[in-house]
Amino acid sequence: MAEFDDYINLNKIDMNLKELLTEMKNISEVIVDLAYAALMFDSEEIAQEVSDLEDEMDNLKYAIRIKAMMAARTKEDAKLLSGLLQIANAAENIANAAADMVKLQEFPLEQRPFLSFILKESDEKIRMTQLSADSDMVNHTIGELGIESGTGMRIIAIKGRQGWIYDPEPEIKLRTNDSLIVRGTEDGFRELCKYTSGKEAWDPEEAAIHG
Repeated sequence: MAEFDDYINLNKIDMNLKELLTEMKNISEVIVDLAYAALMFDSEEIAQEVSDLEDEMDNLKYAIRIKAMMAARTKEDAKLLSGLLQIANAAENIANAAADMVKLQEFPLEQRPFLSFILKESDEKIRMTQLSADSDMVNHTIGELGIESGTGMRIIAIKGRQGWIYDPEPEIKLRTNDSLIVRGTEDGFRELCKYTSGKEAWDPEEAAIHG
């Protein structure tokens, strides 16, 4: 197992510092949302993804450390690179906190009443909506639809026929009966549901007015 981990880390070392930090940033942005979703929907699959992302964050931080040691030639270089390491540490701390959150799944649902209170007080909430066959969003990519710019809702995961897709890319095409886990305001969610249910035709420009 250790040899496999070393192989992963060595692959990460082939990336440059900017690429490594960008990947850490992307993971830190989605992992907390996924942790909340795992608890809200009591999903062991999403919880496992959080665990996997935490492992990925460890690999990225390891690669950044190696890159920093290889790049430091002078005291000034070391000072500059220490700032990058602090950013990497902050991103890793976020991932660790998310991994700790999903450990709450070990407790029965009735012993987690505080979770609904926390989410109720939040301006942005995590919710789920399903794509109806009547929705004209079906067979269009996330990028084509411009859902986030149109409604303010960010898609953090999709569950479809092929299983889960986490932090989906813009080129992912939506299918009938896909379940979308999204984050955003209540108003934005209500607006999105009009389109996912097929009650209203999707018009990105019109949606942007209301979103």
